[in-house]
Amino acid sequence: MSPTTGGRLAARTLTLAYEDRTVVHELDLTVPDGQVTVIVGPNACGKSTTLRALGRLLRPRGGAVLLDGTELARIPTKQIARSIGLLPQTPVAPEAITVSDLVARGRQPHQSWWQQWSDEDERAVTDAMSRTDVTALADRPVDELSGGQRQRVWIAMALAQDTDLLLLDEPTTYLDIAHQVEVLDLVRQLASPAADGTRGRTVVTVLHDLNQAARYADRLVAMKEGRIVAEGAPGDVVTAELVHEVFGLEAVIVPDPVTGSPLVVPGAPWTPSTPSTSASAPASASAPTPGKVL
Repeated sequence: MSPTTGGRLAARTLTLAYEDRTVVHELDLTVPDGQVTVIVGPNACGKSTTLRALGRLLRPRGGAVLLDGTELARIPTKQIARSIGLLPQTPVAPEAITVSDLVARGRQPHQSWWQQWSDEDERAVTDAMSRTDVTALADRPVDELSGGQRQRVWIAMALAQDTDLLLLDEPTTYLDIAHQVEVLDLVRQLASPAADGTRGRTVVTVLHDLNQAARYADRLVAMKEGRIVAEGAPGDVVTAELVHEVFGLEAVIVPDPVTGSPLVVPGAPWTPSTPSTSASAPASASAPTPGKVL
């Protein structure tokens, strides 16, 4: 299927590799502006690798990633950081850093030697911490937090960066179901137009949960073995045939009773076999009667 047009961020014949192992093969993708694009697929299909390349954490083996028509490799790092925010899959915080200090690091691309911390920086950090429900943790060391708390702090740092494009690699990892919903609701809010009609942020995220992806995505990209198998609106992409092709899973697709988005219901689960009555009959017939001498 051909990529969409009109996005600031795009990949053209993108090939990605780790040493001699090619992971992504000549991928073409245009990220629609002001929408939530979700990349799905089985483990090791290349979805997180693709996201890393979109954020310039991985140099292409072939092809290119373009931002406003210019190859990322030709754009200064600080300029990219003002346009693209990236939350990788397993970020590592400096030892003993507090929550507020880590979130504040998201403001570094907006600072210079003649302009350090500003009121705008303070507002961005305060808003990001409030949106991710980590304000009460502000003075806590990050390495003392639970996995779910740390994940929300990292998301707050990405939000504080205040970029037009936001790349999130499995942002619901370590989160309980309530916080998963809160984070994905927040992602939808970020992409929604403002009250004055201003276009929302462009978000690209990798998710493992296909039902969550279908519920929150404007555009779904399904990958398998380093290639895009299908892309488009969730209602067009999520079919029983695609789930079987990409995930090897027999499933029934029904409308989500809340949103109407496609809901994947896996086929019948495995159940243990029940011993037949005839097989057990001889054993009971030959059992000795209490008190009987053999």
